[in-house]
Amino acid sequence: MYKVKVYVTLRESVLDPQGTAVKKSLKTMGYGAVEDVRIGKYMELSLEKTDRDVHETVKEMCERLLSNPVIEDYRYEIEECVAQ
Repeated sequence: MYKVKVYVTLRESVLDPQGTAVKKSLKTMGYGAVEDVRIGKYMELSLEKTDRDVHETVKEMCERLLSNPVIEDYRYEIEECVAQ
């Protein structure tokens, strides 16, 4: 079994209105040191071991459903779980 952590963020070239709103709110609350805020998504997946390469499987899922490759970047971490 694998535990996969997927992080999806908007590309740097894409405006992030939600991040801008959060940044403005933080500054209003007195957190003036905040320079920038980018909002993203975090997902955890549990995958069974198969004959297929887990990296290829995760990459395919990210590109087909979990992210929008036109405006988003993604990265992932794969952790192999030890059976108990």
